[in-house]
Order: sequence, then structure tokens, then C-alpha cells
Amino acid sequence: MGRWLKMDKIMYRSLFLCILTLIFASCARDVRVSGVSTQALVVDASVDTIADTSYIAYLSAYKCNVEREMAVVIGYAADDMYVGAPECPMLNWATETLWACAKEVCPKKVDMAVMNMGGMRCQWQKGPITQGNVFELMPFDNQLVVLTLKGEDILALCQSFLTYGAQGVAGLRMTAVDGQLADVTIGGKPLDVNALYTVATSDYLAGGTDHMDALKNHVDYWNSGLLVRDLYVQSVKADTIHAIMDGRMNIL
Repeated sequence: MGRWLKMDKIMYRSLFLCILTLIFASCARDVRVSGVSTQALVVDASVDTIADTSYIAYLSAYKCNVEREMAVVIGYAADDMYVGAPECPMLNWATETLWACAKEVCPKKVDMAVMNMGGMRCQWQKGPITQGNVFELMPFDNQLVVLTLKGEDILALCQSFLTYGAQGVAGLRMTAVDGQLADVTIGGKPLDVNALYTVATSDYLAGGTDHMDALKNHVDYWNSGLLVRDLYVQSVKADTIHAIMDGRMNIL
């Protein structure tokens, strides 16, 4: 008996909801769009002319702490570390640092490293280097990864440097004449298109970004979980930074 009463209640409740739906549907008006107009609204400081002092006060303590941390001098550059193609001190140092760190933490031998010119977001003048300078150079949370690539993909990567612009390399040297690759070596030995090579880079570039499509063809992927920026901070703290220009990217 209780079972049937429960079913009756469910039926009455459902019937009640259906009746309400019909009532609201019958009351609905036929609304149609008769026209569309647009207006440009300039969003600038004039939109909010009254500063939220409580919000500013709340953030000011954090702002002061961050600025204090960023102003700490952590190292020194013995030379101007400028950015430019096809080879430059800043990108050479950044790529060499990435390679050195990868060789320390990766369980396998690391043959070379590659970084992108576009990832270098500032230049350092000769003199003190602050923690903020490193954050300015590498504002992204990219992580150090090591890829395993076929030699033919390394060759394709070098060819992309000629097509889209030179990038940073360490452990690899290349020479090009009149837009054609003339020589590519890794570890001082000629590139073998049939061999496998390990390449340190960032997880961002591992996806083939910045025209480095060849990196997507990796047959193995190892992620260190370490931020590239943190590795740069450690390197600056460890030793004086020197400009490195050795003709590794020799484009004639």
C-alpha cells in the first residue's frame, strides 16, 4: 500500500510540473531581434577614476616584498650579454647553461641543447645581475626536458634555422653557405642521420613551437620537472657570466 501511495505522489508531482510548464509557455511572448547597434567604449584610466585605496593598501605589502626580492644582486656579468642573430652571447650562455644542467640531472647522456632566440626577453649589460634580471630574461615557467631524436630530424632542425632564423645551440656546430648546409657536427663528430641523439630543451619548444617542428618527432621524452629560470638563477649565483662567441652558428 505504501508503495502505491509513493507512486501516486510521484505522478501528482510530475503532473503538477507539466501544468506549470504549460502555463509559463502560454504566457511567453514572441520576442524577436529587431535591430543591432554597436558603440565603441574606450577602456582606460578614465573608466575608474576613483582608486580603491583599501585594495592598493592590501597589495602594497606584497609589492614591496617582491620588489625587494627582485632587487637582490645574485651575480655579475663580465661582458655585455646582448641578443642578436645568427649567434650572440646571451643565447649561447643560456643554451650552454641548459645543456650543463641537463647533463647533471638527466640519467642518460645528453648530446646537445637548443633554445630559441625569441625566448631571450632582455639583454644584460656588463655589471651586477639581479634576480629580477633573470626573471625578465625568462618570465615563463618552462621546464627542462631531454628529447631523443633521429639524426635526420636534427638535420631538419638545422635546415629550419636557415629558413626561419638561427636559434641557440650547444654541443652542435653548423656551417651554411649561400643558404645550404655545408657541415653539421655533434660532439665534434659529423652528424649521422641514422643515429639517435639526446637534446636538452624546454617543454615549450618540445612541442615544435617557434618553427622547430622537428622536435615534435622525438622518440623519447624525459621531463626534469625543473624550471629553466631556476637553473639560470643557480648558474648566475655560481659563477661570473662571460660572453661566449665561438662560431658555432656559422652562416655565410
